[in-house]
Amino acid sequence: MQNEGQLVIFELADQLYALPIQETQEIIRMTDITKVPNTKHFVEGIINLRGSIVPVINLNRRLGLPEKEYDESTRIIVTEFNGQKVGMIVDNVQEVGRYTGDEVEPPAVAGDNVDYLKGVVKKGEELWLLLNLGKVI
Repeated sequence: MQNEGQLVIFELADQLYALPIQETQEIIRMTDITKVPNTKHFVEGIINLRGSIVPVINLNRRLGLPEKEYDESTRIIVTEFNGQKVGMIVDNVQEVGRYTGDEVEPPAVAGDNVDYLKGVVKKGEELWLLLNLGKVI
């Protein structure tokens, strides 16, 4: 891990999560999502992003967290993984934060969704849960 990196900090069910900025393409406002039948339960549907069809997942549902109604602060974080763009619906995007390697600790918890975490970033009193994009998608 490099000495310093940047993370997109976002909120899910009143907890802060983070994704490395290099895995993030853009952040867009909530938009109309076309439902697609027979997809996994956490797939919300697809969107047309400037001519590209991008699948969108509900990240709260994917991680088994309580869902809230979409509102003004709901955002879609468009990521790219292995050449495939995927949008992830989050409750709120906070900021782009910096962190250093020594602020990251392994996720010291056991549970079903622990695979989705790469680590925990300690920032003062705050904890940012660092998502493992490959496992989420």
